[in-house]
Amino acid sequence: MIEGNSSQKIGLSTATIIGMNAMIGAGIFALPAVLANHVGPAGILAFIFVTASVWFIAQSLARVAKRFPQEGSFYTYTKQWAGHTLGIISSGTYLFGILVAKGLLVQKAGEFARYFVPQFSANTLGTIILAIIVILNVLGIKMSQLGQRILIICTVIPILTIIALCLTKIDFNLLTPFAPYGFANVLDATRVVIFGFFGFECATSLFNCVKNPEKNIPKALTYSIFLVGALYTLFIGAIILSTPLNLFAIKELPEVLKMTLPEYPWIVTIINVSILSAIIGTIHSMVWASGCLLLSLFKKMTRPTFKKLLSTNIINRKTSIILSGLVIYVSFLVIKKQDLFFSLAAIFIVFSYLTSIVTLLFIKEEWKSRQNIKTVIGIATASMIFIFAAQDLIQEVAKIFN
Repeated sequence: MIEGNSSQKIGLSTATIIGMNAMIGAGIFALPAVLANHVGPAGILAFIFVTASVWFIAQSLARVAKRFPQEGSFYTYTKQWAGHTLGIISSGTYLFGILVAKGLLVQKAGEFARYFVPQFSANTLGTIILAIIVILNVLGIKMSQLGQRILIICTVIPILTIIALCLTKIDFNLLTPFAPYGFANVLDATRVVIFGFFGFECATSLFNCVKNPEKNIPKALTYSIFLVGALYTLFIGAIILSTPLNLFAIKELPEVLKMTLPEYPWIVTIINVSILSAIIGTIHSMVWASGCLLLSLFKKMTRPTFKKLLSTNIINRKTSIILSGLVIYVSFLVIKKQDLFFSLAAIFIVFSYLTSIVTLLFIKEEWKSRQNIKTVIGIATASMIFIFAAQDLIQEVAKIFN
């Protein structure tokens, strides 16, 4: 993260790109199969709903961050109304949720890397990719502003290429039946769709790094969320309009698009490059952020054990990054069901969103300015996503014990 005088600070465009890079991961590429098998063409409505919901949540988080721009983010925000203990829980659940989500990304990275290195297993490749990313972060090698721009180009251009090619195969008959599994499944799908937006909140931590943050942070959030939301909606919409969704029951996205676009055999390579670029960039940035958040969380602990570990430098930036990497690795090895990743990540991360933005309800100025209308809408929509994720988690756990 860039700190220091104003000449070293980043502008609105870089802040927007950082927000987009944090969001665009494996989620967009994993979603077509999930929506095809559980929602149908109506899944596009879930994207529109989640994009709007995330914007309301983001605007609320930006206002909380502006009022309390100290280290600790979710701990600091929640502590204002609920005290130290819930502040620790809120920060801990966010950290756990984001690390679980990265476990899925490592899993997907290994699967798609096999296209280039088929002689190794997906588990081996995922382990190697995660190890390299953790080592780079421990060495302090962070992504530069130029790196952020290169990453977004490598990710977005292939996605736009796929959209353009799919739109040449439009068949409106594929829209029927529109909701073969019922409209209730559209709302249930929000717990999956929001997975593709996790990471937007990183922009709220850039107050000390962005020029004119009071004006540019809310703008960066709005631009990044709606750009990513539009990109996701176009991507999923183009696939729905060009591809028989029943193909996703037996094949992954690259193979499905190869069948849909047989005249473009290079499409599989394009997809795999785009996926790996998105995943590696997201994991890289989030491993660093998770390590910083974990170290911050340790500093908030009041037990003498933690204070001693900090004072003796056993717990520091490097060990926090390694611990974050280990949690991601355990998640990657232990959790095998994709649905379980989606539900766990949604429950823990959305809980942190909720406990943080509730702070605004206790601030009189927010009511006087009528800004809390956004807060209430954000709380309502986030609560709905949380409930559906909790229901699905209960069902998944029941399956394990049955």
